Amino acid sequence: MTERLTLRWPDPLPFVSIGGRPIRILAVSDEPDLSMDSAVTRERIGKVDLIIGAGDLEPDYLSFVADAFHAPLRYIRGNHDVGSAWSHTRRTLLPEPMRDGKVVEEVGLRLLGFSGSPIYNERGMQVSSLGMWARVIGSWSAAQRARPVIVVTHAPPRDVNDDDDRPHRGFTSFRWLADRLAPPLWLHGHTALVRRGIDDRTAVHNGTLFYNCTGATLIELLPPDAHG
Repeated sequence: MTERLTLRWPDPLPFVSIGGRPIRILAVSDEPDLSMDSAVTRERIGKVDLIIGAGDLEPDYLSFVADAFHAPLRYIRGNHDVGSAWSHTRRTLLPEPMRDGKVVEEVGLRLLGFSGSPIYNERGMQVSSLGMWARVIGSWSAAQRARPVIVVTHAPPRDVNDDDDRPHRGFTSFRWLADRLAPPLWLHGHTALVRRGIDDRTAVHNGTLFYNCTGATLIELLPPDAHG
């Protein structure tokens, strides 16, 4: 089942070239949405301007979704995105993942991504706390100039939409970044196995909407309200 999310975006510029209509993003993470196999489901979703991947989905699935909707794909890698499925040969149909801490632009929106999860068993794409601090601090100058941005991570920030068990704790450095960057939208996955239901997908902290996009979610960004 594809979830739905609507959010008003503070920057009017991305909407100018598309006639002021909403920007439609399909965000996917962790668990393939089997309903995407149905042409009827894809027709009901309709036009998609951008696909965002928040990790732990194999290249074949990401490629299928991008091809099915004829939309550009931007993604980061989760802690399980390693092994033969991620060999160079299998990734040839995909663009390169977003580089950690580098702002990229797509359909007029600026995106900032970070791959991986905190270390809990030293397997897969896991990043030490100090390692992620270095990436976050290194991103700060460019990120603040690019505001507003959509932040895309696999793991959430510590104490915001994460969990107390060690494998699903968030990064403290992400919390620091969120508090200072105040992005309107932060997309993540990773807590999929322990968080269930729409009520557990969303958290709001200091004006940022944190959203666990496990599965598939159609996000509509609305232009700023001219009447406030």
